[in-house]
Amino acid sequence: MTPIISSSELKNIPAENLIILDARTGKDVKQNYLEKHIRGARFIDLDKDLAEIGENVAFGGRHPLPSVEKFAKTLSDLGISEGAHIVVYDDKNSSNAAARAWWMLRSFGLEKVQVLDGGMQAAEKAGLEFSSREEKFDKAALIKKNHWSLPVSSLEVVENELTNDSSTVIDVRDAYRYKGESEPIDLVAGHIPGAINIPFSENLDESGNFLSPEILKEKYSKLLQDKPDRLIIHCGSGVTACHTILALDYAGFPIPDLYVGSWSEWSRREGKEIAKDI
Repeated sequence: MTPIISSSELKNIPAENLIILDARTGKDVKQNYLEKHIRGARFIDLDKDLAEIGENVAFGGRHPLPSVEKFAKTLSDLGISEGAHIVVYDDKNSSNAAARAWWMLRSFGLEKVQVLDGGMQAAEKAGLEFSSREEKFDKAALIKKNHWSLPVSSLEVVENELTNDSSTVIDVRDAYRYKGESEPIDLVAGHIPGAINIPFSENLDESGNFLSPEILKEKYSKLLQDKPDRLIIHCGSGVTACHTILALDYAGFPIPDLYVGSWSEWSRREGKEIAKDI
């Protein structure tokens, strides 16, 4: 199953066994969801469901992964069973928490997971039916897992791989953040020394839709030519990094490592070098 689905394709999927997740983020996010969402979509919260935020961002970053046990309960509460066909979207062209949800669902062992190309904006343009009511659904049986199945890297692994020049570490933040010109979210501007910058926005066309798998394949093949094969992807807090992981999977590449802590962890950890290109 391709990890990307268009609005027109979604229209034609039978409702039976289909679960749509709304993963939008921002201020008053739950209220905004209640006011307007794709009909039948169930709300999943980045901060509460897709992360387990700790007290010290220097250890884990701003959006550390929850335990598999906690995520299993989240899925049960959302009525998600192992055989479900899940489609996730957000209000940022599916380039934000929808990709994080996709990564977590896939890493939890669920296979039928897709991200809605273009997100909520594309769904509106395509004429999908929207609703402003609370969605009702039953809980599902608890899915038991022992660990995340997709590869992750810790700060220590990232540092070691860069020291040995044995991995390509990709920072997917906007170029101005990578260069250290300014930092709108974290405390320090700059990037991890040795990381290269390929902004996640370059995975999308002018309309906010994913580039075709063929174009993505050609693009990344050129960018990564003569670089170590092992890839570690990071961003600010392990959310938009999943967008590039999704794009790489869509293009047919092996799924790379996610450095969940990302810049939010590295930049706060005492003694870690900060690089700038200004």
